[in-house]
Amino acid sequence: MICITGDTHRDFQRIDNFCRRMETTRDDIMIILGDAGINYFGGCSDYILRRRLSDLPITLFCIHGNHERRPERIESYGLEEYRGGHVYVDPEFPTLLFARDGDIFDFDGKSTLVIGGAYSVDKYFRLANGYEWFADEQPDGTIRARTLKTLDDAGWRVDTVLSHTSPYKYRPLEVFLSGMDQSTVDDSTERWLDEIEEKLEYRRWFLGHFHTDKTIDRIRIMFEDIMMF
Repeated sequence: MICITGDTHRDFQRIDNFCRRMETTRDDIMIILGDAGINYFGGCSDYILRRRLSDLPITLFCIHGNHERRPERIESYGLEEYRGGHVYVDPEFPTLLFARDGDIFDFDGKSTLVIGGAYSVDKYFRLANGYEWFADEQPDGTIRARTLKTLDDAGWRVDTVLSHTSPYKYRPLEVFLSGMDQSTVDDSTERWLDEIEEKLEYRRWFLGHFHTDKTIDRIRIMFEDIMMF
């Protein structure tokens, strides 16, 4: 069984409930569309959370968000092949997988492109109040180049896209913060995803980030819903 849900931000109660209700095993997979929050503080609290999550009877496959450290920056994580792509994984916690941006994975025969990252609209609030903010939250030139090469190799055709934020034209404007000056927001990732979406042949596109559950065309924005992949 492969399932998918939106951001968790270190709160895994709904996944815990789901595992109990569905009697899952570690052969089952839960895709989290970014901001899982498992790699945030970078210290003991993250380790304790990983240890607790590793006891869940399910495997977590996490897309990179904008409220977490990139796993490649964490010493304990190594890069491993997984379902045709690559994941970062700590050998102590083999059921916690963090997808490498720009790779295509095979989920039950569905070719699935992963593109994580986004801009944090709360960047300056976090900096002013001593909260963690990560300068590499958005896909950089290396990630973009790898993504485009992967798509070139695939003939610009996949079954599914998993991203954290949305292509620019599909942004759910109705949930944007009313007091936020949108001219200060870096939307370069959304505009880049727009270019990809216009060229790419795909069937479905799932994303998180916006804390809402909504379907637009072939785009499914997810937050607290859990659905079969």
